[in-house]
Order: sequence, then C-alpha cells, then structure tokens
Amino acid sequence: MLDSGTLERYITEDSITGLTSNPSIFDKAIAAGTDYDQDIAAGKVAGGSDEEVFFDLALADLRRAADLFAPVHARTDGVDGWVSLEVSPLLARDTNATVEQAKALHAKTERPNIFIKIPGTAEGLPAIEECIFAGVPINVTLLFSAKQYQDAAEAYLRGIERRVAAGWNPVVPSVASLFVSRWDKAVAGRVPDHLENRLGIAVSTLAYKGYRTLLESARWGRLANEGARAQRLLWASTSTKNPAAPDILYVQALAAPFTINTMPEATLSAFGDHGEVGDLPVAKAQAAKQTLSSFAEVGIDHQKLAGELQHEGTESFDASWKNLLESIRSK
Repeated sequence: MLDSGTLERYITEDSITGLTSNPSIFDKAIAAGTDYDQDIAAGKVAGGSDEEVFFDLALADLRRAADLFAPVHARTDGVDGWVSLEVSPLLARDTNATVEQAKALHAKTERPNIFIKIPGTAEGLPAIEECIFAGVPINVTLLFSAKQYQDAAEAYLRGIERRVAAGWNPVVPSVASLFVSRWDKAVAGRVPDHLENRLGIAVSTLAYKGYRTLLESARWGRLANEGARAQRLLWASTSTKNPAAPDILYVQALAAPFTINTMPEATLSAFGDHGEVGDLPVAKAQAAKQTLSSFAEVGIDHQKLAGELQHEGTESFDASWKNLLESIRSK
C-alpha cells in the first residue's frame, strides 16, 4: 500500500484520515511475500531479537504512513491523521511491562501522530492510565461492551485528571476501539434467524449512548474547561463476516458524530460505492436494549460473552504474534 501509492490515493481521493495495524495484519504481510526479507536479514545480522526486528520493520512502515497523514494531522490540529502500533500481545496480563514497552515504543516513533495500542484488559487499564498521565497517545484495543468501554474511558479520565492536578498540558490524544462483528460471529447458528447479525449493532449502540452521556457529564465538562480533548470512540472489526448479510451492515448502522470507523479495504470500497448514512445510533438506544432482552430470552448473556470475546481476542493476538515472530525467524 505504501510502495504502490494506494494509501496516498485513499487519503487524497477517499477522505481516509488514519490507519491501524495489529499483529494479524503484519503477520499476513510478512509471511505472504518477500517485501520484508532484506530488512529482516539486515536486522538479524545486526543482532536484533525477532521482536526487535519486527518493531523496527513496523515502525519504518508506520513512520511512512504517519508522514502521509501529516497534512491531515496538521489541518485538524491533531484530531485526525493518526496511525496505530500495538504493544506485544504477550504483555496483555502484565501492567508494568506494558507501560514500559508503550513508553519505549512511543519514544522510538519519532512522529507526533502514532498511537500506541494497549488492550483494555483488567491489567491493561492501569497501564492505560499511567501512559496517558505520561503523555503517551493511546489507542485502547480489544473492547467489546459498553462496560468495557466505560472502564477504558475511566482509565483515560484518571490519567488526564492527574495531569491537570500536576499542572501539565491535559491534551493527550486517545481513542477507544470497540470490536463489532465478532459478536455476531460468536452467536451465529445459536440464535433464531430474526436475531442473526443484530447483536454487534445492539451492543455498540449502547456503548455509543454511554459515550455521549460521558461527553455531557460534569466530570468531563471540568476537564474540557481545562483544555482537555475527549477520547474518541472507534468502531473496529466492521467487516461483515456473514456472506448473507449486507457488506456494509456495521459501517452504515454505526455512522455517528465523534466516532472513527476502521474499515478493511473491501468494506471501504463497498461503502464508497453504495453506503448511506441513516439515523444516529443514539436514537436507537431503547430498541437496542429490547434487542439484548431478546438475546437473553434465548440464552445469550451478553455481559458474560463480552468477557469471553475479550479473552478470545487476546488469545488470538497472542497466536498471531507468535506466528509473526516465527515468520521472521524462518525468513
């Protein structure tokens, strides 16, 4: 995408304002071809570990992407134009190690518009607070429910409040990434036909309502008066997994103010071709609650499932990370 000019074209022609990465994306890119082989060889000759070689490769790519988004970042005064790099998923249960690696990666980015991604696990939340307090821009990843989003928002707020109390600049950019389509994949075939492909949107709608409620709260108002900026809600995993469902199902349902949507290329092209924006999610909150009640009636406990999905997501990124390091080793 960088070498062919595809990413630059997305920015200039399709209004794309940011880019994300994760271990699965990099694993596929490195294992599938030879584009990275010379750099891997050079990194190993220089004595780097497999993980160090990977981060050098990733940062080289993301710096190039960040430079392409630099005009967007400047024009929006730092609101848009971000790219994201994930800490090692193997650290998801280790708060202190996550903080240390996030700070180290941030120092190595050499760009003002690179987020460091930290999962919103129980151990990740204090790491998020500590990194925000330290001024590290954070993308909170692997969030699945309104409760998990609110916990991540709390961590962000505590970090900003500590900066205000210390007399520091309260502007530390952050986004909270809520994964959508995995909900419906998890219950596929386990619910009646009329409930298929509805759980992810219902859960996300309630998360959006919680997000807007937070933005209208007195607590946020006090921080806004100090000059702070809101942590924005981001929709992740928005490609439709069910081939029988509309290809822009989640993008269309969740288009809303003050949010970001990370779309894979096929979904992006599909929405550009036939997407339309309808009613905002906040107007559908009551219907979303009724939908979740319908799922409860057929035995789906969405709060319990949220924990399972976060655990599975962490395990999946662990596996991708190990595959990624093995790809580098085998190269």
